[in-house]
Amino acid sequence: MKLIVDMNLSPRWAGLLNSSGFQSIHWSAVGPANARDSDIMVYAAANNYVILTHDLDFSAIPAVTHGERPSVAQIRADDVSPDVIGLRVISALQQMETELEVGALLTIEPDRNRLRLLPLKEK
Repeated sequence: MKLIVDMNLSPRWAGLLNSSGFQSIHWSAVGPANARDSDIMVYAAANNYVILTHDLDFSAIPAVTHGERPSVAQIRADDVSPDVIGLRVISALQQMETELEVGALLTIEPDRNRLRLLPLKEK
């Protein structure tokens, strides 16, 4: 699985993900720091990346557009340092890899994960 790490997360995430068997890059390696979320979504979809972010806006975009890709893995924690929550994130990504490769929104919290398949539908 390929992951692109959003600007709101440390570039150290890419190193941790790569050492855990994922192919990953930090957005700063491919695009401008001030890129809009929608630009990152377009790039991720075109290049088959899953977005790893701490930004809540990334979950709103698939909800509004009813899009099927790209998948988003969103970390919901006070401390998003790879040293603090990295192993939890790696575990969640490994467990949900199949769903993320076809289209999903994964929310990773310190004590649980939530997964919704894309496109998001109103309940």
